[in-house]
Amino acid sequence: MEIGCGRGAGARIIYRTFHPRTFHASDLDLQMVRKAGEYLPLEDRKPIRFLTADVLNLPYGNASFEAVFGFGVLHHVPDWQSALGEVARVLKPGGSYFIEELYPGLYQNLITKHILLHPQENRFYSRDLKQALRERNLALRDCLEIKMAGILAIAVKASCQK
Repeated sequence: MEIGCGRGAGARIIYRTFHPRTFHASDLDLQMVRKAGEYLPLEDRKPIRFLTADVLNLPYGNASFEAVFGFGVLHHVPDWQSALGEVARVLKPGGSYFIEELYPGLYQNLITKHILLHPQENRFYSRDLKQALRERNLALRDCLEIKMAGILAIAVKASCQK
């Protein structure tokens, strides 16, 4: 499953890399979901189920997915902690959360804060995000990070609650 699929570029990469039998790609913006459907070639689109969904209230049961992908989504969500909780909820124990996120230093600087829309309050940096992952039983397995810019990581959901 991909949260915040946008125009479909991530869904295309995920499908072509992992070849899932079925794949769910969601975005809060219906126009972006439509663009994603148009962006992908028909052969890539067939196994993908596009839907409009709020990352704060994903329409799936607990432990529904072996993998969740989020490419630059959380930093757009005012209540990113709850969104991260939803990711953890729908992820199966032992499942992986593939995360790419930007930190405020990259998108709230003098130039970009005037041309890109992002929430101003309740933002996160490295320590905040890592703590929130731990609190939701998501352990970082692999991580590439530039402290003031962002993170590319895989977090694995614990097999049992602590």
